[in-house]
Amino acid sequence: MYAPAFGTLRVYENATALAEAGAEYVCDLAGGRSGRTIIALSGGNTPKPLYERLGAEPIKTRMPWDRIDWVLGDERFVPPSDPASNFGMARAAFLGHVPVPPASVHPVDTDGVTLDEAAIRYEAMLKRLYGADTLEAGRPLLDLTLLGLGEDGHTASLLPGEPVLQERTRWVAPVPRGRVEERITLTYPALNASTVITFLVAGEGKRAILDKILSGDTDFPASHIRPQGEVIWFTDRAAAGRWA
Repeated sequence: MYAPAFGTLRVYENATALAEAGAEYVCDLAGGRSGRTIIALSGGNTPKPLYERLGAEPIKTRMPWDRIDWVLGDERFVPPSDPASNFGMARAAFLGHVPVPPASVHPVDTDGVTLDEAAIRYEAMLKRLYGADTLEAGRPLLDLTLLGLGEDGHTASLLPGEPVLQERTRWVAPVPRGRVEERITLTYPALNASTVITFLVAGEGKRAILDKILSGDTDFPASHIRPQGEVIWFTDRAAAGRWA
């Protein structure tokens, strides 16, 4: 097997096996910590089966729900009831039917605020969780960050060619030209302040872009994820291609 340009690679037979392994990983990481755990959720289709397993037995009973804060890596600027909402998807998949304290779930406020105000408010919330206004080396903001990978090489809402890729001060930034909907996203400084980042990549449609990034091509936003801790690539064989 080839060695990826960064991170470690875990290849599973199919998307179902990937979701099962990913859910077990999330549960084991959270359960193995004595204090609070902050987990950043990804949107998109790939993590949904993983989320559904978090909300189902036997993992549902094993998860330390009262010790986890759930935040979003990015969000479309739509109400939670909108089918495009990342939070709405996570709520339907698991957060809406597990014993998680409401105060531990942190959706993006999209009601009656501008896009920039929503980003400012979300950054303020993260700073309260972190307990400081400045990120410190060796002190992660996020314990676990789940990320996806777009066919164009984007991750979270760090989209190719957008000014947000150059942001080095803000933790959360608006992405006004975010595909169909406006978006907000955690920036590189916030995402890289993670103990563990897991990329969840499934399907043959992701094979070409995954191969480029694992081979060291730095022309894509996902290529520049370099956390304080480690990167783990969870992929199925269809996406892994020659890396399997």
